[in-house]
Amino acid sequence: MRIERADAQQCFVVRNYGDPAVAFGHHTDYLGGHHLGRICLGLFVGPTSQVDTAVTLDTPFMTTLVLLPGMDGTGSLFDPLVEALAGKVQVEVVRYPSAPPAGYSVLERLAEASLPAEGPLILLGESFSGPIAISLAANHPGRVMGLILCCTFVRNPYPGLSLLKNLTGLAPVKVVPTRLAAALLLGRFETPKLRAALGSALAGVSATALRSRLKAVLSVDVASDFGRVSAPILYLRASEDRVVPASAGDIIRAIQPAARVVQISGPHCLLQAAPTEAARAIQQFVQAVG
Repeated sequence: MRIERADAQQCFVVRNYGDPAVAFGHHTDYLGGHHLGRICLGLFVGPTSQVDTAVTLDTPFMTTLVLLPGMDGTGSLFDPLVEALAGKVQVEVVRYPSAPPAGYSVLERLAEASLPAEGPLILLGESFSGPIAISLAANHPGRVMGLILCCTFVRNPYPGLSLLKNLTGLAPVKVVPTRLAAALLLGRFETPKLRAALGSALAGVSATALRSRLKAVLSVDVASDFGRVSAPILYLRASEDRVVPASAGDIIRAIQPAARVVQISGPHCLLQAAPTEAARAIQQFVQAVG
């Protein structure tokens, strides 16, 4: 069975080659690689060599943009971006547990279990979650229609610090004042509202979880998975990122030369400080690939 054509009323003509058969019921199919969702088949019997079947789209699956959060894992810092995308893109936010220590492999499984059960996806990996989004895109090429990476990396962005990974358990992650964290993550784009949101997100995750995620960053390398990603890729780069160096973006382009890079004026917390500009680039990408 294959889809021959489609009209504006979302009625598709499918051609069966072989003996006529009953074709009523509900099925799932694809058109040009895009998931159609639930479809109803009505049979039109022609010559025994072919059967034309009218396929009417019942409840189409829209492409869902799945947001994978930064190191805090709360997902609450996505609020400005979700608001900017409201009514334009269907969005789902993945949230990581706040307490148990877990590295990339565990969080990847949790993220995978949190994905919508059906329909095509576009994954956005912010900062810490870039490697998770990459691995999911590599492992689910049939569902992932696009990959967006924001202020993130394929491998440890500071290889010189990898020898310190076993000392991360001593890192005083919960005693760093919010104003210092804001200076690093928001820079001159800091506002009282953004600083408060950042402080709330960091307060919502345990010290052990933060330390385990920091340790995971110092040993991560998903270059092999990234090379297997077949979906279109968008990389959002912040002009004033004090956390992820520009070399991380260079590695992304070296492995995936076709990746599109968009630089936006903003800090490491780009999606929070420049949600309108980021949403515009994301929406254009979603429309192009979805």
